[in-house]
Amino acid sequence: MPDNNFLFLMFLTTIGSFAGMVGGVIFLAKKGWAKKLSLVAVPFAAGVLLSVSLLHLLPEAEHELGELGYLYVLLAFLGSFIFEQFFANLHHHEDRKNTLTNISVPLVVLGDTIHNFIDGVTIAAAYLVEPRFGVVVTLATFLHETPHEIGDFGVLMASGWSRTKTFVVNALSASATFPGAIIVFFFMRDAHSEIAVLLAISAGIFLYLGASDFLPEVGEGEVKGKNWKLIFYVLLGSLVMYLLSVITPEH
Repeated sequence: MPDNNFLFLMFLTTIGSFAGMVGGVIFLAKKGWAKKLSLVAVPFAAGVLLSVSLLHLLPEAEHELGELGYLYVLLAFLGSFIFEQFFANLHHHEDRKNTLTNISVPLVVLGDTIHNFIDGVTIAAAYLVEPRFGVVVTLATFLHETPHEIGDFGVLMASGWSRTKTFVVNALSASATFPGAIIVFFFMRDAHSEIAVLLAISAGIFLYLGASDFLPEVGEGEVKGKNWKLIFYVLLGSLVMYLLSVITPEH
C-alpha cells in the first residue's frame, strides 16, 4: 500500500511544479491577462520569498546547524548569483524577453530544469521536518513559479517556438521537481543534519531570488503613479508568510 506521506508529498510537488505553470498557460491564452497577473504576482512573490527564507527556512536550519546555517545561506546566495550569470539570467520576466532571445534557448531551459529540481528538494526537505512546513514552502514555490513561467513562455515563443512545443518543453522542465522530491524523501528521511543543510541552501536561494530578481521589478514597468500598490503586494506577501510562521510548529 502506498505511503500516505509520500502521496501527500507528491500532491504538494505537483502544486509546486505543474500548477505553477498557470502563468505560462495564461500567457498562451491571453497575453494581456498574463501581463496584468505578472504585475501583481511579482511583488507578492518578492514578499513571500523574503519572508519564507527568513521566517521559515532559516530558523529551521539554525535549529539543527546553529551559526553554521548562516554560512550555508551565504554560500547559496553567492552561488545563485554566479549560477545566474552562467545560465543567462535563470529567472527572467516577460519584459526582458527581447534581450534573452539572443541567448541560447537550451541553456535557459536547462537552467529552469535545474531550478525545478532544487524546488523539489526544498519541498521534500521542508515536508520531512513538518508536513505543514512543507505546505508553506510549496505555496512559496507555486507563487514564485507563476510569474517566472510567464517569462519562460514569452522567451521561448519569442525565439520562434510554437505554442505546443513551448508548453511541452516547460511541462518536461517542471517535472524535474519530482525526482528532487523523491530522492530526498527516500534517501534522506533520517538525515536531520543534511536536511537542515538543504533548508539553509534553500533559504539562500529564496533570499537571492526575492532580493535580486523579484524586488527590483517593483516600481519598474508600465504602472506609473501606482507604485504604492506594488509595495502593498510586497507587504501582503510578507504578512501572509508571517501569519503562516505563527501557525507552523517550532522545533
